[in-house]
Order: sequence, then structure tokens, then C-alpha cells
Amino acid sequence: MKLIIQIPCLNEEETLPKTIAELPKSIPGVDVVEYLVIDDGSTDRTVEVAKRLGVHHIIRLGSNRGLATAFCRGMEYALAQGAEVLVNTDADNQYCGADIPKLIEPILMHEADLVIGCRPIIDHPEFGGVKKILERLGSWTLRKLSKTTVRDAPSGFRALSRETCQRIFLHSHFSHCMETLIQAGCSGIRVASVDIRVNLKTRESRLFKSIPQYLRKSGGTILWMFILYRPFAFFTSLACIPFSLAMILGFRFLYLVFWLTEPIPGRTYIPSLILLSVLALCSVTLFALGIIGEILRSQRRVSEEVLFVQRRIGVEKGLISQYTSI
Repeated sequence: MKLIIQIPCLNEEETLPKTIAELPKSIPGVDVVEYLVIDDGSTDRTVEVAKRLGVHHIIRLGSNRGLATAFCRGMEYALAQGAEVLVNTDADNQYCGADIPKLIEPILMHEADLVIGCRPIIDHPEFGGVKKILERLGSWTLRKLSKTTVRDAPSGFRALSRETCQRIFLHSHFSHCMETLIQAGCSGIRVASVDIRVNLKTRESRLFKSIPQYLRKSGGTILWMFILYRPFAFFTSLACIPFSLAMILGFRFLYLVFWLTEPIPGRTYIPSLILLSVLALCSVTLFALGIIGEILRSQRRVSEEVLFVQRRIGVEKGLISQYTSI
């Protein structure tokens, strides 16, 4: 069995040596352990440092494509290299490399296909009160959307089986963490989580500059994933608002016209009826969009299944990825 540990990098020449040093060289039950660095447009000496550290595979994207794109390119390359298990970790040494054997154990035992390393959010001394609340709220939201039980959804420390890598198709450019979890939950991929340790912070996050920016980007991603993977639930939820208002206006009209013992002289109900009609039309339109979204979702799942078969055939035939190691 071959394990590849991939590390997306953007200007990580200072933190990469410590990250590599903590990665396991061998793991019981795994025949080969190799490292893969994905250079996401670094302008420092990240690539030179990776070569000096003896990293087995290095691929360069040429420009900054974003974390999600770097994750996908590394996943495609790992598949082409015959990896049966892929582990993704951060280059800032946030996650404890010694926990990788624990992370991949559910996959080796054939108990899960995607394993998320859950950080000690509540007990983490470097997480402020606001961040802890946001992390728990975000994880709760992701659990509801993905129908999984993962406690730390934003964690980038995760292990994927080969079949899971072949089934993952990302649309987001911000981060792979949320979309892979939602896609896995909606695709029947078995998801598990294990408790992991974290190291002291070495630098500030480069994924976002502030909490408001993180909320804007992650909130937009969650909303987009909700529309993409559960369109009927999204649009019917929206349709409930105008439908409820239309029902209130309808009962009010019936009460004033048929049940009120003394109708108001000269009272016209045309404006209310026009508003009722507009609200009813909006609710019907949103409901129709939900049905159309489900049809498109079904067609996309067929396309993803075709791509999955193509990937599996490509791996079995030993086809080489377009991104070659340097």
C-alpha cells in the first residue's frame, strides 16, 4: 500500500522544514510513504527548500491558483502515482504529523473513505472566544448540509482513500474543506473523524486576512454548495416565505369578504389581490427552480460518475498526470 502526504505551499520556506521533519517516514500497514509538495505560485525559496529536504514529488502550478485548486492538482497527481491513500496537511505545521497513523487507520480498516482530523477547538489556547463560537457554528452548519457528524468541518488535516479521490470534483476556489465534506455526505462516501493534536501557531493564516473576510468567503461558499448539492431544499425553503405571506393575505381576503358581518363601505381589495398574486407567483417560480435544480443535479451526478470511471481506468492503466514532478 502506498501513502502520499501532500502539502499545498505558498511561500513556506520558513515553516516547511519543521513540517517535513514531523511527518512519519514509515507507518505500520503501509508499504511506501512519500511526500508531495504543491507549489501554489510561491515567490520565495519554497521549491528549493523542498528539494533540499528530499521531498519525493514537487509540482508547480506556475501562479497562485488558490487552496482548492492546489488540493485538486495534488490529488490528481497522487492518483497518477498510484497512491492508495492520500493525506492532506498544511505547510505551517499546524497539525501534528505524528497523528497521521491515527488519521489513516479507519481507511486501512475499511471503516471509512474520508477521515477528518478534529482539532481540540474548545481547549485550544490560541483560539479566542469569538473564533471558537464561529468554528462550532460553522461545523454545525456543515454537519446539517453534509448530513455527517464531523465536529471540525474546516479542518484541512484529512485522509482520503483512492476511490474517494477519484470521486471528488471541486467547484470552489476558496477552500476544499467544506465542499469535499458536503460532496462526500451527499454522495454516500463514508466519513469519519478522529481527534488530533495541534502545534503552536507559526504564522497567521494566508487563507483569509480577518474574521469578517473569512465569514464572507466561507458563508458564500456554504451558500453556493447548498444551492449546488441540495437545490430542491434551498429553493423550497425560500418559496415558503412568499407562500406563507400569500396564504395570510388570502385568508384575510376571505375573512373580510365572506365572514365579516359588516363589510366596510367602498373598500377595494385589488391591491391586496395583486400582492397575493405576485407572492404566489414568486413561490411557484422558486418551487419550479428547485425542481429544475434537482434535474440538473441528477445530470451532474451522471457526469461525475462517468468522470469517476474515466479516472479509475486511467489509474489502472497507469496514465500520467499532466503535472509532472520536478
